[in-house]
Amino acid sequence: MRQTRLVLLALALLGVSAGPGPVRADAGPATTPALGVSIDDFNYLDTSGEVTDQAAVHEKRLEEFMQGLRADVAAEPRYRLVAPGEARIRIVGGVQKMSTLIGWVKVALVDTVANRLVFERRYSFRGDSDQAWDRARIFVSRDVLAALAEAQPPAKTDAAAQIALAVFEFELDDTSAAAQASGPTPADATDLANVTKGVRELLAQSGRYHLIDPGRADGDAIKHQALRDCGGCDAAIAQKLGADQSLVGVVRRVSRTEYTVAFQLRDARSGAVVSRGDSGLRMGADYSWTRGAVRLVGDRLLDNGAHK
Repeated sequence: MRQTRLVLLALALLGVSAGPGPVRADAGPATTPALGVSIDDFNYLDTSGEVTDQAAVHEKRLEEFMQGLRADVAAEPRYRLVAPGEARIRIVGGVQKMSTLIGWVKVALVDTVANRLVFERRYSFRGDSDQAWDRARIFVSRDVLAALAEAQPPAKTDAAAQIALAVFEFELDDTSAAAQASGPTPADATDLANVTKGVRELLAQSGRYHLIDPGRADGDAIKHQALRDCGGCDAAIAQKLGADQSLVGVVRRVSRTEYTVAFQLRDARSGAVVSRGDSGLRMGADYSWTRGAVRLVGDRLLDNGAHK
């Protein structure tokens, strides 16, 4: 279901910025696995109003367009074509015939892990012939390959060069009116668990960090979900776990449709703050917490290159 929503979003949000650039890791001995890419069959729409029915001709041209695009991507050893459910990057799009001589191609690349658009563009091409469609495919392939190169996950660095990081469970600071009456709910715990999972997956896949399991840690601040207010005690706890750094995150619910996300990264030895981020007020229901947290950590921590 999540990937279905992403595909619909990618096709709908034409003209919307694709968001921040790709996550990059620190330099070091590395190997880069082939990026799993799926290419959905593009939709076709004819709004030209022409009397002659050319459906069979256009169906053949679209089939050749898709074959060419897939061949262009598969020719690069950095990428491997996979089923949509296995893809890190999913490519979707459509072709629309506007008039006798004008056509459009719409393309979007969706990062299914980071849950964001990494590329989207609309192309206009002139002519309705085999040659015109092929020229359009060449332009699309060129830009798609460039976007895939940017979206390539960073190479996994040597374990010795990775930062050992303890990512503690995200905490909820509920200041909404409903909180006074009902307090935390089982749904809140599920949503927070999803936030923590999403952020941990993002950091693990960056190649920069080796995640330390904080599950065996103990202490009142952890038991009472109060690491955000313990004066930096998370750093000492992380050091005992063998981590170099600690990350504490909080979701602050203002109302059922307004929330903020914040995190703080500390050096485990000195307790000094290495990086922090605050999303500011966001609109969205509880299910959007994960998306907000992953975007914030990606923007402020990974893209800004905070390290040891």
